[in-house]
Amino acid sequence: MVVGLFKKVFNIRDKQQQAKFTGTSAAAKRQAKIAQSRPSNVQMRKSPASQSTSSPQLAQTPIAKAPQQKAAEVDLSALFYGLLFSQQPESAGGTANNLERKVMGEIEAALSSVKCIADTTLKLPSKIIELDKKLANEDIDTKEVLALIEQDPLLSVEVLKLCNSPAFRRSNSDITNLQQALVQLGRVQLRRFVTASLSREMIDIKPIYFRRFGAEIWRHSMQVAFLASELAEEDNESAFLLGLLHDVGKIAIFKLLIDAFHQAEPGEQPRSLLFSQVMTTKSLTLSALLAREWQLPISFAKNLVLLANTNNVPQQGLARVIWQANIISECSMLRQANKLSDEVLEGLMQSVGLDIDAFGLLHQKLIEF
Repeated sequence: MVVGLFKKVFNIRDKQQQAKFTGTSAAAKRQAKIAQSRPSNVQMRKSPASQSTSSPQLAQTPIAKAPQQKAAEVDLSALFYGLLFSQQPESAGGTANNLERKVMGEIEAALSSVKCIADTTLKLPSKIIELDKKLANEDIDTKEVLALIEQDPLLSVEVLKLCNSPAFRRSNSDITNLQQALVQLGRVQLRRFVTASLSREMIDIKPIYFRRFGAEIWRHSMQVAFLASELAEEDNESAFLLGLLHDVGKIAIFKLLIDAFHQAEPGEQPRSLLFSQVMTTKSLTLSALLAREWQLPISFAKNLVLLANTNNVPQQGLARVIWQANIISECSMLRQANKLSDEVLEGLMQSVGLDIDAFGLLHQKLIEF
């Protein structure tokens, strides 16, 4: 599968089918909604990954214990969290400050009443599923495809920007209109770009201090989507969309943090290891719940639940693909920032079936995102 991945990754340009919350009103709305009603139709259970991790009751595919290796002693998620918050002060270890405790309380409330988060904090663009279903139709007329996208001028601009980005550019000539994009890229790749552009609407980071987070989490999501679509042996389009949306829980939590930041004491920042762990473990559970609330395919929520169980490694299906893609992307971004040693990188790549040379080639490709 790894050989196939690299053949696809580095021939991507030759294939036709490749590829606001700055005030306190949102918090008030959430608390009011949570107080009024907590949905009873979302069943929760304790995840074996953590005594405090909750997730919906969904059937699981077989999983196996993570391999024991030196890299396993390194908390990759914590390192990646540190990269997202590059300006954070020295870590406070396991002690959470008032800002972090407030957000962690809101995370627990969100897990119990995810509808409030979906309604007030992180709304899935209404057009994303409708457009995706239409673009999935192989028999759809070309004019209809273009008309659907052109209904939203901002979407058209974002799609063209993505077409001309270094990661996806196929020639030295710019793509200047959607007709040209459709001819050069094909319906499948254009469908991915439309989905990606609409998903980006959810990442709206206003405060300057946190702007880096928005840019980096978007870049990571795009990398995981790209890698997942290449790694998947079937249903590449679902792999792309799941990779794109796997971190929506992290985005929701971050927006809760921004909301709380306005009420925090001067100088108070997210910096504890405890909050890092909450950010990285609870976010996937929240992603699974949001996938259900948004009525995405049930397989999305099932696979996200498997990923939320961080003590185990998924051995098959889309969960396995996203797990691999996530590690490769995090390692690439940490490597680019000189925050990952050779020894740790080698161990992590062994866990996903890549050697260092293969990772190096792929790393150069991911830098373009």
